[in-house]
Amino acid sequence: MNGRELEKSIVNASGRADDYSDIIGLPHHTSSKHPRMAPEMRAAQFAPFAALTGFEETIEETAYRQKVEVYRRDRMKD
Repeated sequence: MNGRELEKSIVNASGRADDYSDIIGLPHHTSSKHPRMAPEMRAAQFAPFAALTGFEETIEETAYRQKVEVYRRDRMKD
């Protein structure tokens, strides 16, 4: 779809073009000051984050304590 076709497709129900019709066909801006972000960094920007900080460590610590307790119980049986 070229710029004109796109412009025609955004005409609203009243028959008037939306406010962006004057810029819809312009080329995408590229900054001369800031280099483009690497795809890896861009992907990281939108990656999920650890909402429960420290949760993994707590689970690991609990698992370790349980293993120690099971080991102690097993030794007492012998």
